[in-house]
Amino acid sequence: MMRKFRGTRPGDLSLSAQHPANSFVQVVRKVRGGVVSILTEEEESESLNDLFLRLFLPDWKEHQETPTRHFASGFVIHPKGYILTNEHVVRRAGNVSVRLYGYRHPLPARVVWEDRHRDLAVIKIQPPFPLPPLRLGSSEATAVGEWVIAVGNPLGLDHTVTVGVVSGKNRPLHIANRRYDNVIQTDAAINPGNSGGPLINILGEVVGINTLIIYPSQSIGFAIPIDDVKPLIRKFVQGIPG
Repeated sequence: MMRKFRGTRPGDLSLSAQHPANSFVQVVRKVRGGVVSILTEEEESESLNDLFLRLFLPDWKEHQETPTRHFASGFVIHPKGYILTNEHVVRRAGNVSVRLYGYRHPLPARVVWEDRHRDLAVIKIQPPFPLPPLRLGSSEATAVGEWVIAVGNPLGLDHTVTVGVVSGKNRPLHIANRRYDNVIQTDAAINPGNSGGPLINILGEVVGINTLIIYPSQSIGFAIPIDDVKPLIRKFVQGIPG
């Protein structure tokens, strides 16, 4: 029997959770149905560039002789099962599966579009019911000091939530053969498995795609601005088959 998303009725919340000061509770409940956990398996050798990238990209894959499983995140951009994530999450992945919030069984996914230069990818699943896409906000209008929420699958702990602020904008980063021209810096904790998940503002809008960490560090993470991504994924947001 199909299991639907868990309810968001006010009666499900304690009095403290309903307090106006706990505004993050309602935001998380609003967006969690559109955030997914991604599991990949791969059997590929690791290059010197990969070794370097693994220090910075939370989910960069480490080679073993048996298929290696890796956790990552993504979010829904169309009800028919189009999901946005990072390219480095699915690169060389032999198998990709997706776990939806409140649904017991993982679903197989296929890569329908990828842009290695910009570290972006769209994967597609066949969902058992229409999925709730997240609303895309404006990274350009997002201000330094603004509250943001990172939702994802760090270390396989699906739908984990961390909160912080926008620490900086327009940060250029050059890592091995990848160049990120204009990333958002945040102190919302981004850990291995968070890559590809959304950075959410207080209105529940996506302002960035969580992508990078500085290792070792505390509370220094980076997200690709959503305004840079919108033109590239327009056909998937509109539901054109990939």
